[in-house]
Amino acid sequence: MKKDIQNRADLSLLVHAFYSKIRLNEEIGPVFNETIKDWDSHLEKLIDFWESNLFAVRKYVGNPMLVHAKLDEQFKHTLDPTLFGLWLNLWFETIEELFEGENVEILKRRARKMGTVLLVAIYENRGPGYSDSMA
Repeated sequence: MKKDIQNRADLSLLVHAFYSKIRLNEEIGPVFNETIKDWDSHLEKLIDFWESNLFAVRKYVGNPMLVHAKLDEQFKHTLDPTLFGLWLNLWFETIEELFEGENVEILKRRARKMGTVLLVAIYENRGPGYSDSMA
């Protein structure tokens, strides 16, 4: 029987397992692998993010919307709902492989909401004159 996510150690297990999958994924891996130079510090920052998000501790410092908008510019405006959907599917898959319970469902809902907010921020950053194949 799996347990619920209860602490930072559980989140560390989740984040490390998840980003191992991300890094190997042919579609989304290149975005991460070309961008992140220091995986150890990046993973710690992500653990801080999810710990702050789930357990309301003040550890995370950063602006994910700005980071992702800049990332979209770096990759010539190719971050799109398909990549976010892939990220979300891998997140759900990894969580469900390792854990079950109320905090699992909370993290799934928050990840879905966060993906939507980040995607909107990316499209807003592109400006009013920007159009792509989704328009």
